Amino acid sequence: MSQPAPSDVPAPPGRSAPRHGRAGQRGRWPGRARSAVLVVAALLTVGAGTVAADTDDEAGEPATLRAAAEPRPTAARPSPTPTPTCTPAPVEQQAAAVLVVGLPGVTRPDDPLATEVTGLGVGGFFLSESNVVSTRQVTALTQGLRAQAGRPVVVATDEESGRVALMRELVGAGPSPRRMAARETQAEVRARAAETGTVLAQVGIDVDLAPVLDLDDGPAGGVIGDRSFSADPTTAAEYGLAYATGLADAGVTPTVKHFPGHGRSTVDSHTASSLVEATLDDLTASDLVPFQRAIDAGAPVVMMNHLEYAVLDPDLPASLSPRAYALLRDLGFRGVAITDSVGMGAVNTRWDFPEAAVMAVAAGADAVLATDGAQAVRMRDALVDAVASGRLPEERLAEAAARVTALAGGDPRAMSCRDLALPSLVRPDPTGSPTSAVPQP
Repeated sequence: MSQPAPSDVPAPPGRSAPRHGRAGQRGRWPGRARSAVLVVAALLTVGAGTVAADTDDEAGEPATLRAAAEPRPTAARPSPTPTPTCTPAPVEQQAAAVLVVGLPGVTRPDDPLATEVTGLGVGGFFLSESNVVSTRQVTALTQGLRAQAGRPVVVATDEESGRVALMRELVGAGPSPRRMAARETQAEVRARAAETGTVLAQVGIDVDLAPVLDLDDGPAGGVIGDRSFSADPTTAAEYGLAYATGLADAGVTPTVKHFPGHGRSTVDSHTASSLVEATLDDLTASDLVPFQRAIDAGAPVVMMNHLEYAVLDPDLPASLSPRAYALLRDLGFRGVAITDSVGMGAVNTRWDFPEAAVMAVAAGADAVLATDGAQAVRMRDALVDAVASGRLPEERLAEAAARVTALAGGDPRAMSCRDLALPSLVRPDPTGSPTSAVPQP
């Protein structure tokens, strides 16, 4: 091949003439075309975020390069998604946390049923007569359950005094609430409850499902009967609060029951439910008065009954009724709403344990009580499935789990990323000072 001819374009002043070969070919480009190429190159360089000036061409096209090198506005970049500051516990853990279960016949923490439910992560345990042998044995049982759980848990019982006294073997026999109100002052009832609470606390029980605030002056052996302090709303409220305050004095959390009032029914919900025909005005003027007083005083736990109410949900027990829980919250209650045992006939003859658990939490329950802990796995799984299907809002389960965790003395934020504090029962100074009040520990 022949060599290309030297360029005929004279070199600009101050620059050497182009050489032969490929370098010489650059010198053949017309000046205007070469300038265009340089502009494109400069623009491409600017687009990459850097302007690299060609010192060989700097004298030839200074204006073009300067224009291309002018800074250009950059597009706004989206802000990075903030890193979550809190990760809630898995749904499985939240579902287990709302369950408070009994351990029928269990007297040792290494019993297979005790090991199963502690491993499941239930929120609490319910102890009855079948769990009691002696003070030392119950203490070892509660300590062992807490050690196996490895986290704060509720340990509850049902010690009303009188005929419903599941810890009678430890605390001794006591008068019925009706007899207390008839023969003792409120201060004496408070002192009696404090003695009971002290024994409960010493063996590791921290929640008592008492006192009864239902109104009843019927036969002593009736469904409520002498478990009620009085049929008079004011008397029932004052004596019920005296008993609750005594428990709190001893460091035991009281539970007022059975909302919205069981005294109008003569049907035992352990076997069946019944319909209460009272209007809302009737309930507000009587049955709800003691509960409103307790809520105003800071009662931390309220138990729901299994009766049906025509003015609420006539086809659903209060424990499974959204309107019953709405009524409770409308009274200002911000604590833990717990069902009566869902193994009772009023519920269990219509809904199995898993279904009852889902219905209760969806309706507004925070804790579901089941005296048969063997049902805990099925109940937990049903709650998880209900969240997955959308039947149970995840936020509702998280709220319930947070409240039960707080009741147990745990961190509700670690469970559900919620900062909350339960109501604290205000306890007037027993000396009668009108300005002295002691918050619940």
